[in-house]
Amino acid sequence: MTAGQRLFVKVTRDSLPQVKDKYPFLYLERGRLEIDDSSIKWIDADKNVVPLPVATLNALLLGPGTTVTHDAVKTAVSANCSICWVGEDSLLFYAAGFLPTADTRNLKQQIELASDTQKSLEVARRMFARRFPEAELQGKTLKEMMGMEGYRVRALYQQKAEEYQVGWKGRQFTPGKFELGDVTNQILTATNAALYGILCSAVHSMGYSPHIGFIHSGSPLPFIYDLADLYKESLCIDLAFSLTRDLAGRYDKHKVSAAFRQRVIEMDLLARIGEDIQDTFGGGNARRRRK
Repeated sequence: MTAGQRLFVKVTRDSLPQVKDKYPFLYLERGRLEIDDSSIKWIDADKNVVPLPVATLNALLLGPGTTVTHDAVKTAVSANCSICWVGEDSLLFYAAGFLPTADTRNLKQQIELASDTQKSLEVARRMFARRFPEAELQGKTLKEMMGMEGYRVRALYQQKAEEYQVGWKGRQFTPGKFELGDVTNQILTATNAALYGILCSAVHSMGYSPHIGFIHSGSPLPFIYDLADLYKESLCIDLAFSLTRDLAGRYDKHKVSAAFRQRVIEMDLLARIGEDIQDTFGGGNARRRRK
């Protein structure tokens, strides 16, 4: 190979692991993503060089002080690894690069359901039913179900506060002033944002749109917020209160990140997302259409 040439190995859809088989995410800050032959490498602030196996990663979450080359973005996309831009410690989710997909069947199905008022309501009802299966939802309007959900979440916060013996004054977050929140609210904010990044990457990878929601509206990523509510109770809320007790009132970003990542892996979140979407979209019928 002559000097200046770079070896690019063609990556095909068949050669890549599926979303469910990938590692959820890596958070990176204060460094640079570059290319070494056909691989991505991370150079941190101390000039340490770490090769990144992007074909086995679902998402790279890029925090402050991060730069990335054009070739690095191209290589990540070819490996079906999403790149998301987030705040420090994944506290805020800013944007995600779109992953091209050759198959638009999932997007067409999502649009078909969302554009029909009755079908959209049924999808929303199935999403709510997964969160409180004991409730009678038949005949309820979207507004009524959202009210029920709001009450249930407030009750859940209080239940977890009592379970872990943690003081709780309610959900509070001031944009740009993360440090003003108490430890529980800080953990909730951080883990929620990380969850949005993971879901956004998975949704893009499977050919759905994060912008077409069934419950949320008027927000940047309504479908992501719809899905996030399916997993927040275990991944974010329970973790926030249990960690608050363990951290003894002092936020520790490393412990929060490690604990959240461990729960994501234990839940096998990436394996569940695709199945959960199809279940809420109509389950068996949707699967039969794909065969």
